[in-house]
Amino acid sequence: MKLGVNLGYWGAGNDADNLELARQADLLGYAVVWAAEAYGSDAATVLAWVGAQTSKIDLGSAVFQIPGRTPANTAMTAATLDSLSGGRFRLGLGVSGPQVSEGWHGVRFDKPLQRTREYVDIVKLALARQKVSYSGEFFTLPLPDGPGKALTLTVHPVRNDIPIYLAAIGPKNLELAGEIADGWLAIFYSPEHSGDSMLAINAGRIKSGRTLEGFDVVPTVPVVIGDDIEKCSNFVRAYSALYIGGMGSREKNFYNQLATRMGYEQAAIEIQDKYLARDYVGAAEAVPLSFIDQTALIGPRERIRDRLAAYSEAGVGTLSVAIYSGTLEERIATLQTMAELLDESGLAS
Repeated sequence: MKLGVNLGYWGAGNDADNLELARQADLLGYAVVWAAEAYGSDAATVLAWVGAQTSKIDLGSAVFQIPGRTPANTAMTAATLDSLSGGRFRLGLGVSGPQVSEGWHGVRFDKPLQRTREYVDIVKLALARQKVSYSGEFFTLPLPDGPGKALTLTVHPVRNDIPIYLAAIGPKNLELAGEIADGWLAIFYSPEHSGDSMLAINAGRIKSGRTLEGFDVVPTVPVVIGDDIEKCSNFVRAYSALYIGGMGSREKNFYNQLATRMGYEQAAIEIQDKYLARDYVGAAEAVPLSFIDQTALIGPRERIRDRLAAYSEAGVGTLSVAIYSGTLEERIATLQTMAELLDESGLAS
């Protein structure tokens, strides 16, 4: 198992700290740094900035929003970042949600699985430097009734195959990730509840004639180190409540549905009710400690070290650390401690 670090969203007043975290992760031998985007900072610019000031760590988008870019534009960005960084880019993609897709990008949230399949097809065609000609339900290139012609990407990526990851939550999307991608970007990942997800991914691998070997399972895992588990959990509550309660509408919230599938139906309802009523403190307090304990690494140093085995046994290839507490010095210390714990566990690869 390897370690990554997820910087989340940029532009919250902690940009210099996040950049220093990326630099330190690079020095500590972390495998990859991930940057996110929603409707604020874009991941591509952040990764270019980080890539210019690091030397070995991979640069991952977690994620580029599929409704926010044409597939050809994504291929251009991926090839450029890979070239500029000396072959360090990993392309993470996701459909976002209906609120952002339709409200921010003006793209209907129709048939996300089919849209994703076509999108990845075109990205792969372009990155392979083949002439991009495609006829699908959502994408037709070139357009048949105008002067457009099939074009070939002019930028040469460093690698022949830039790794593609899909952010996926539901069973069908997980199967698609197994079929067409090289890895899965997971959120609220619990080793104890990962069996069904891995079965869905494996079904996709079988469909494409491949096994799980080489497929990278990458959960983003909040880490808070301290003696008091309850106190540690409090640093993660607002994050959990935001996604379970506020990322989406009452009718369509993928994270709320995930918590329900994990056995937290009543808690998910309460969190959403309070969050949508703007009782953000109450929503955070409603997140069960057991949910946080299953989906985060919290508590004393030795407890976290012993917990790493569950992630490795469940098939995690890269564990991405997300740090929600402390000064910059304390956050760097957490990165250092996680590297030490992985070595002590004997699970480092």
